[in-house]
Amino acid sequence: MSNAPNANNAALHFHILEDIAQDLSADTNFPTCLDVSLTVRNVLKDPLVSIDKVTQVVNVEPLISAKLLQLANSVVYNVAGSNVTEIRQAIQRVGFETVRTTSLGVAMEQMLHSRNVSAFEDIARLTWEHSLQVAAIGRVLARRIGHDIHGEDAMLVGMVNNIGVFYLLYRAADYPAYHDNREAILELLTGWSDSIGENLLAVLGLPDSILSAIHAHNNNRYNSDPFTLADVLYYACLLAENNCPWLGYSSHTGSQQAELDRARYADLLAEAQDDIRELQFALGA
Repeated sequence: MSNAPNANNAALHFHILEDIAQDLSADTNFPTCLDVSLTVRNVLKDPLVSIDKVTQVVNVEPLISAKLLQLANSVVYNVAGSNVTEIRQAIQRVGFETVRTTSLGVAMEQMLHSRNVSAFEDIARLTWEHSLQVAAIGRVLARRIGHDIHGEDAMLVGMVNNIGVFYLLYRAADYPAYHDNREAILELLTGWSDSIGENLLAVLGLPDSILSAIHAHNNNRYNSDPFTLADVLYYACLLAENNCPWLGYSSHTGSQQAELDRARYADLLAEAQDDIRELQFALGA
C-alpha cells in the first residue's frame, strides 16, 4: 500500500495530523488511561523509589492492579505455584520493569475497547493481537540470544511498537469522515502511524533504548545476526502472525531474505506459546 494519500482524503489527513501535532507539542491530549500509565512511569523514573510508593500509585488504577496480580500468578512468574493475593507481593515478584510494561499495556488495551475506537474495532483488535504476540516472542528471543538484552525490554518494545495505530484510531473517532471511509483510515495508518507512534512514545518518556529500537525497526535497520533490541523486534515481527497490512513494516516481511530469517528461528514459536497465552490472558486479548 502506498504512503501517498488519495487526493480526496488529503485535506482530511492534514486536519487530523495538524490537531495531533498540536497535542504532542503542548499539554498532550492523552486518553485518561494513558495519563494513569504516565503517572506510573514518572514514579518509576526515581531509581530509589520504594516499593510502598509504587504500590500506592498502582493501587489508584484497579485494572493495573488486577493485571499485575494475574501476571504474578501466571506460569511465567509463578514457577513454584505459590499464588499471591496482595498487590505489593505481586510487584515484588514481577519487578518494576514489568509494572512499567503492564501499566502501558493496560492503557493500550483500554484504548482498544474504548467507545472512541468502536468504529474501527477490527483494525484495533488485530493490531493488538499482533502486538502481544510480538511482545511475547521478543521476550523469548531475548532469553535465547542473550547479549545483555533484557526480556522485559523486548516485551515492552514489542507491545508499544504499534501504539501509533491505536492513538490515530482513537483520535480519528472525532472525525466522522473517517467512520465509513475504509480507504482513508487505512491510508492514514499506513502513512503516519510509525511517526506518530515514535513522537507519542517520546512524550510518554520511554527510555532512549526503546525509542531507538523502534526508530531503527521502522526504517528497516537491523542485523542478520541479532544482538540489539531493534534486531529482536525485527525477528519477533517476522515470527508473529500478521494480518495487518496497514502496519508500516509489512512491506519487508514477504521478501526472500525475510523467509530465510523467519526459518532461522521458526522453532522458537513453540517455545513462545506459553508466553503468548499468558500475555494474552493477562492483558485481555
